[in-house]
Amino acid sequence: MAERMDGPAAAQAEDAFKVVYAEAFAEPPYKETADDVAAAFRRFQSQTRKASFRAALARTAAGEPVGMAYGYPLGADTGWWDELAEPVPDGMRREDGRRTFGLMELAVRGPWRGQGIARRLHEALLDGVEAERVLLNVHPESKATSAAYRAWGYRKVGEARPGQGAELYDVMLLALR
Repeated sequence: MAERMDGPAAAQAEDAFKVVYAEAFAEPPYKETADDVAAAFRRFQSQTRKASFRAALARTAAGEPVGMAYGYPLGADTGWWDELAEPVPDGMRREDGRRTFGLMELAVRGPWRGQGIARRLHEALLDGVEAERVLLNVHPESKATSAAYRAWGYRKVGEARPGQGAELYDVMLLALR
């Protein structure tokens, strides 16, 4: 079951989010290190302070964290579109703080994959979101993840380098209305 949380609740559950993130993103193609995880959770602490932040956390009946998702609407000043390798039309990149929900992370630990947990986390996270669309980045070598997003209705709209020296990621968009 996926529990939906606001920023303060997610901040209280940071250790559970970190367990999922560290395990899921240590695997190829991400190969994140302890330093990468520490950097991600410095961002997480900042993100959870946004009034519009929302998260979903899946746990076993015994309380062990198995999956997580989180994000927030993109502000008018977002740099997300600036990271694209090829510019997109102004109409696509226009943001106002409500138009686009940025899905920052979605991950399920290995032993619990293939059980629909990612889909339920995605649904719980987006339930009640008033945005027109959802935007995310996914590593192109993460074939199963990319296939899941496509099956859920996402389409690739470009490629981006999310950070200094980062590899190219596929940028995917889901129309909600």
